[in-house]
Amino acid sequence: MNEQDLRQLLTVSVEDVRPSHPAVAGWERARRTRRTRRSVGAAALAVALIGGGTVAAMRPPADSPPDHSVAPTVVPSHAGPVVRAPAELTFPRDPLSRLGDPATVPLSARPVQRALALFQPIDFEEYRADGPVRVLGDDGVVRSLDVVTPAPTRDEGGNQAPALKSGVLSPDGRSAAFAQTNELIMVDLTTATVRRIPLQGYLELVVWANDRVLVGGDDRTYAVDRVSGAASELDVSLWDLVTPDPAAGREAALVEVSGMRDNLILRSRTAREGTIRSEQKVTGAALPVPYQVNEFYGRGWLHGERLARSAWITSSEIDGAEGVAVLDARTGAVAHVLDLGRDRWKGCCEVLGWDNRGAVLLRLQPGGLVRWHPETGEVTGVVRDLTGMVALAG
Repeated sequence: MNEQDLRQLLTVSVEDVRPSHPAVAGWERARRTRRTRRSVGAAALAVALIGGGTVAAMRPPADSPPDHSVAPTVVPSHAGPVVRAPAELTFPRDPLSRLGDPATVPLSARPVQRALALFQPIDFEEYRADGPVRVLGDDGVVRSLDVVTPAPTRDEGGNQAPALKSGVLSPDGRSAAFAQTNELIMVDLTTATVRRIPLQGYLELVVWANDRVLVGGDDRTYAVDRVSGAASELDVSLWDLVTPDPAAGREAALVEVSGMRDNLILRSRTAREGTIRSEQKVTGAALPVPYQVNEFYGRGWLHGERLARSAWITSSEIDGAEGVAVLDARTGAVAHVLDLGRDRWKGCCEVLGWDNRGAVLLRLQPGGLVRWHPETGEVTGVVRDLTGMVALAG
């Protein structure tokens, strides 16, 4: 058996253990299943070692001071609708580069003016927290979240997941919200104070939506006023909901993306009641053949009229490659795709949001954070060896 035959066999093995409808069943629940996670991780690692397709990267200097300007350092080789991730990444100085550093002070002793990100180390073998939540302030100091210890979230079946997920940090970086069973924990990071808002149900996900925090699980979603704490139920699913643009205003429509392949649907709902306003299919006419989006996973994020979300795609190499898609949130047309290839973990590369220059920030498992500029095709590294959960401010 030659190398090509072995690669094909391993690829088929990975496809065989993939859930048939992971996004429909809940992208977070698929990650909680330890047996599936280990099987896919082992097969993907074997393919990576044979193909030599792992991304090489260079660690940024440990003593780099925080730098809030991020300058492009690589000229993209092409500016078409599809860009392939480079085999090697450069790491320009970045304010997020300290994200993996150990905490040096508790939050209670030194609250932030604004947090850039939250990070929590994770034991991925057990899929549980492996240390306290860390808070990276805009002053470059890493703090430990000592005023509260959120419990793992759980669903009705008893499956658990770390409480820190993408989306828990408010866009202004001043607050954090943690879904818990029968309650929502709100933390003011500027005063190191905690509020607990009683709710009902197995709550797992949080989305900040202007003056409200949306929190929910499998069977219900609450809209909680971030000032008063008043809560009401909302007819939307947080598994499909896209995080609104914080600049869009309190009456901006809620957007959902769901479905698979030819039945991918972009849905718009009213902000307050969740009533459906419009639906249209997600289309990829601008993409070169054979590229197409098969299915989305992870949290989607709006930036103006653009929507970014991680996806499994059909590429020029394989049906089921990892990728990120940017589409027009008004029409559903896919405008840009970042092709991350085949030699990665299943669901490796969750989008974490946009920066203020219109770049998409995303994870590269097993450990890494990168920045992709869809308009230019530039892909650069932010931080490496970041084994854990990350939430970024808007």
